[in-house]
Amino acid sequence: REALAVLYFGKQPEPNISEYVVGPLPVPAYHRDVTVQKYGGKVPYHRRPTLAVEYKQLGGFLKSQVFPSAPAFMQQVMEYDGANLAVVTAAPRGFQSGDRVTWFVVFQNVSGFFVHPVGLEVLVDHGDLHVSRWQLRQVFYNGRYFASTGDLEQEFVAGVLEVVRLKQPQADAVLGSMKPRRPPGSPGPLQFEPQGPRYSVRNNHITFQGWSIAFGMNPNTGPRLFDIRYRGERIVYELSLQEALALYGSNCPGGMSTRYLDGSFGIGRFAYELVQGLDCPYTATYVDQHYLAESDTPKTNQKSLCIFEHDSGLPLRRHFSDSQSLYYGGLRKNTLVIRTISTLINYDYIWDFMFHGNGAVEVRVHATGYISSSFFHGQGTDYGNRVGPHTLGTMHLHHIHYKVDLDVDGQLNSLETQDMEYEFVKDPWSTQNTIERPYLRRERLEKEDEAAFPLNAPMPRYLSFVSPNRNKWEHPRSYRIQLISFAGKHLPTSSSMERSISWGRW
Repeated sequence: REALAVLYFGKQPEPNISEYVVGPLPVPAYHRDVTVQKYGGKVPYHRRPTLAVEYKQLGGFLKSQVFPSAPAFMQQVMEYDGANLAVVTAAPRGFQSGDRVTWFVVFQNVSGFFVHPVGLEVLVDHGDLHVSRWQLRQVFYNGRYFASTGDLEQEFVAGVLEVVRLKQPQADAVLGSMKPRRPPGSPGPLQFEPQGPRYSVRNNHITFQGWSIAFGMNPNTGPRLFDIRYRGERIVYELSLQEALALYGSNCPGGMSTRYLDGSFGIGRFAYELVQGLDCPYTATYVDQHYLAESDTPKTNQKSLCIFEHDSGLPLRRHFSDSQSLYYGGLRKNTLVIRTISTLINYDYIWDFMFHGNGAVEVRVHATGYISSSFFHGQGTDYGNRVGPHTLGTMHLHHIHYKVDLDVDGQLNSLETQDMEYEFVKDPWSTQNTIERPYLRRERLEKEDEAAFPLNAPMPRYLSFVSPNRNKWEHPRSYRIQLISFAGKHLPTSSSMERSISWGRW
């Protein structure tokens, strides 16, 4: 086994990003540079993500250079005291490769500050490796753009700036507070395992009623599963999260320019400790996850992944016979769940991988946490809904990208579609009447282009990965791919950013 190491070389005559393959694991003895092999040349340093040290420097730049340039405005309009404002980054950081110019949206620094914007946003050019050469490019406040905070201050002092004076909200007026509004009621039902868990976990391997799964966590892309087997046969080589996109609309610059690619922040590294009895059942098994990023030593997110058996409260199958013979038969629908939760700025994404007793695999994502918001001004409701005195809940969409590498009874799989059609036939017993008879139309897709279905285009009723081997009824052994998705419109292909998320076209 080998590992991929990504290194950021900033303090060099030619700063660059290099990638090395390191092995063998767990005690590496060699490394080799694969950068040129993968990318055809050196990777320029500007392609690095924004690291924690850079965010810290940006915060210092705003406090030391930007906010002090408008002292009267900051103190009288926002009651700024040096600590009562928070900022949130927009992304991407420009319109073309090499740009590192970011809008920062300012909020009141209270619990759930994401829904307490103050109307001030600043555009910072932090592309230079020397912080002393960073520059404030533009300022936005309450629907207007300014060249600098000095210009903003000048209009405010002259009394010609339309302002919205905001006081620090009291605890009971904080929109985003998660403090309970009333005392808790009686406790709800709890899950119980009368004889202990019916699954077993050893290192990163799970077994459960015919299922066998290897699990892990990529610090950038998040949860990933390998070598998924059912009743001893592999059905999936890899099932993993690849990327999560959140794209916003607003009439404020930070909101309208935001297209978060969460993998650039770190979907796996921001999966934190899970709370027993809330994030996962009390009886779940909790597993630590380890990663190495922006540090010389590994870090551990304790209890950041959980495994549990879930009773869906719904029978997998049942029948009550009340004719001919009287009987009842039924089977409970219990599912093994592998779960982790990533907190990415305002959103908390709950990633579930579910394994059913009938051999089905299900993947779900639930988005919770806080909405992202803009300051409400002008025609703000063209871009969302007003959710507070000065808060616009901005419209947005999510696109989630998974990798599913199926091996159904071997690796020689094909893609088959099944659709229902009608045929008009005379009834065979009299030939006097016409019957509209449904029939099954099967088609084997021969080319990859035929298997690329544009987003929101009509899909075949059934889409299956099939093996050349047949079951005892002479049907090809197969797994159906069932898509249940509500993704919004894809970014227009004319966008300069679209190629980086071209997977969203399909």
